Amino acid sequence: MSERFHTIQAAGSRLSLDLLNGHIRSFDVTLDGRTIAPFHTAPWVEEQAVIDDPEIPLNLKYLSCDFFCAPFAASDIEEAPGHGWPPNTAWTVLGDESLAGGGVTARFELSRPVMGARLVKEVTLRDGHPFAYQRHVFEGGHGAVSVASHAMTRFAEPGRVSFSPKAFGELPSMVQEGDPERGRSLFATGRRFEDLTRLPLADGSLVDLHGYPVAQDHEDFVMLVEAPDSPLGWAAAARAGQRDIAVSLKNPADYPVTFLWFSNGGRYYAPWNNRHRGVLGIEEGRAYSAYGHKASIEPNPLSEAGIPTALELKSDGTASVSHAIGGLPLPEGASEVFAVDVVGDGLRVTLNDGQSRDYPFDAGFLGIA
Repeated sequence: MSERFHTIQAAGSRLSLDLLNGHIRSFDVTLDGRTIAPFHTAPWVEEQAVIDDPEIPLNLKYLSCDFFCAPFAASDIEEAPGHGWPPNTAWTVLGDESLAGGGVTARFELSRPVMGARLVKEVTLRDGHPFAYQRHVFEGGHGAVSVASHAMTRFAEPGRVSFSPKAFGELPSMVQEGDPERGRSLFATGRRFEDLTRLPLADGSLVDLHGYPVAQDHEDFVMLVEAPDSPLGWAAAARAGQRDIAVSLKNPADYPVTFLWFSNGGRYYAPWNNRHRGVLGIEEGRAYSAYGHKASIEPNPLSEAGIPTALELKSDGTASVSHAIGGLPLPEGASEVFAVDVVGDGLRVTLNDGQSRDYPFDAGFLGIA
């Protein structure tokens, strides 16, 4: 890797961060004798025509694996590109710290402030852990900002997606692609539903969110709200074609919602060009749907129900959120994750083959131990 990428590794895992825009370019786990790379990088990240196009923001030019949004969606309070400066401008390496138990924590600083705050990214790999632990710390600042961690996976073949219990799902009032010359969206708008097997489409039919794909040639978005008193928020995408599982883990107190972004051939313009297919964004958020910064910090139906939709910054202190992503093998005979639980010093993953498997996991990092 060139100096543009900062790479860290621990026993069984390796991660590279793109310093141009703070995206994780790659995250690999070696487990059971094989290497698992469960997260998605866009097919155009090395295309010169895309790189040279001044109309395409850095966030999209180098769309990779996972990145941090502050704010989430539209930056309509402080001038910044969509999803804010964290995925759209440079980061500086502050240094790497070796961990006593084996592993490393790398720290990075965003080159621009967010709402007056200094933003520090901490990424930790631990020996033997099939997870990357991420913390984003705002030092100082004013007001509040919506935030999200924007992981993505891609299905080469149909797969299954499972979640921790959700209170309800909600579809935004606007579509992702409303101009048929530019793309296509199929989900209904402005609808709330409680049964994740019955997401409403615009044509009146219903689809099951546990299966991927739910449709073809579409670009869509849905918000899932964590069930009250949930101890651990999780999502697991079992990819049958790749025989692996992309895992997202959170403390619901940090990220009370999960956004699902379906990008399956539904955008026709550059750089998408109808070729971004099979992609599912699993985005852990503290935001009011896809309505942007302003809507998230103002009173809204979620915040009025006691569900935080923004992170309050502290002019004389710090505010932070934490998240973990992981890659696990999908054993032969299994096709879906049934449950994910913290058990002792590990994470227990129960599959539909009737077996449970335990993996080393730092639940304390998420504040749930």
